[in-house]
Amino acid sequence: MTWTAEDHRGSRRLAWCVALLLRHAPDHVADDLLDRLDWPTRKYLCRDEWLPASAVTLLIRRDREGDRHFIARNPHVVGRPLPGLPGPARYARRRTPPELLPVLRAELGRDPADGPLTGAEQALLLRRHGRHRPRVPLDILALPHEADPDLLRAEHAREPLPPGAVEALLLRGDLPLDACRALLDLSAPGAPGPGPVYGPAESGPAYGAPGPGPAYGPSWYRPAVRAVRMGLLTHAELVDAVRPARLALLLADLPAGRGLRWTLPELAGLHGALRRALAPLEQDPRLWAELLRHAPAFPGSLPDLVARLGSASLPAPPARPPAGSRLERAVARLAPTAEEPAPDVERELALASLAVPMESVREDIRWVRDCLDRGLLTGADVVRHKLPACWALDEDHWLGDIDHPDRHDRPAAVLAARAEADRLLALALGEDPDAWWRAARTLPDFAGTLPHLLLRVTDGGSVSERP
Repeated sequence: MTWTAEDHRGSRRLAWCVALLLRHAPDHVADDLLDRLDWPTRKYLCRDEWLPASAVTLLIRRDREGDRHFIARNPHVVGRPLPGLPGPARYARRRTPPELLPVLRAELGRDPADGPLTGAEQALLLRRHGRHRPRVPLDILALPHEADPDLLRAEHAREPLPPGAVEALLLRGDLPLDACRALLDLSAPGAPGPGPVYGPAESGPAYGAPGPGPAYGPSWYRPAVRAVRMGLLTHAELVDAVRPARLALLLADLPAGRGLRWTLPELAGLHGALRRALAPLEQDPRLWAELLRHAPAFPGSLPDLVARLGSASLPAPPARPPAGSRLERAVARLAPTAEEPAPDVERELALASLAVPMESVREDIRWVRDCLDRGLLTGADVVRHKLPACWALDEDHWLGDIDHPDRHDRPAAVLAARAEADRLLALALGEDPDAWWRAARTLPDFAGTLPHLLLRVTDGGSVSERP
């Protein structure tokens, strides 16, 4: 088959629309959508600016060399060394600094050059040097050693390895997927109890409920962020793997600061995965209150906690977390809310303006940003009322281009827009891959709003008066 320029334009536009929908689709639906793409469309998808992190992970797992080739050269897949690509290869070539060898020799009681480190020796060194950043653990992993994922998993289950050591093990990229999941479990008997977790700029307990036991430390979240950025886990898999449950919730509200943090698209993807895990709570305030009461001390995963809420199998919960705690703020971010600006004439005019194109794109962007700043519009309003639907789903079309794909200068509007799109798509399409595929095929040429698009896809008609 000979592909014309028009065919390539169509494939590029379909890839862009699929990338927009992949931000909001459950993993199994995303996997199905990727299976339906032909090669030119998948090639453009791998090069798309807003290819979400979870889609990168799913594409890599397919182990198609063409996908890896284009993803590795996508400048917008920021900071993500991909398995089998330069990141892990670079770490594998790392050499242990000579000045570290005397320290290791004293701790081991022998010269590391006398033979490969055993699994027990490696775990001992990782525990001693992995409390902060992964640099020294990476130097330790550069020594000859006997790879034993089962022993590492058992050591971590006995007492969790420090976060710097876990991050280094993930960066090396040579662990099986089940071992990567196991290293994110901090609920082992030797782990700290429901004690405080400190942020880098905090002077006291900020996370969870007060209680005995040492803190998890300021770097507890880094392995979770690294697992997503390395392409090892999708956001949904991360939510399932992180234990105890409160840590999965706290990942949604990391303290501001320098260093490894979620990018804005990654944070939006995590919020979407957490909301899908919390969907069984619906809008029942009693269940959300129970979540806050049980989360600080529950040792299992967040999906396990949600499944058991309201049942008699949960132990009596401790006291509710202190008002204003980071856990409470994280849950408030994820809870359904119906708050909207108060209705008035100016707001009605602003909503109507979303359906009327301005003289230029720049003027349109300036108007939307001004309405957001004045509180007349929210990100959710833009998703519901702006047309066409593909522009409403792409923040660049109503917030303007940015110099870096990791952030926007209106992050609250972006997160609100993503949350509303999550809600609308889940409500209309559910987990039916055929419905998501029909939406993806309809989106490129549809002139109406996103609710109109979903009505056409689900009911077979359209309430849009435009062709």
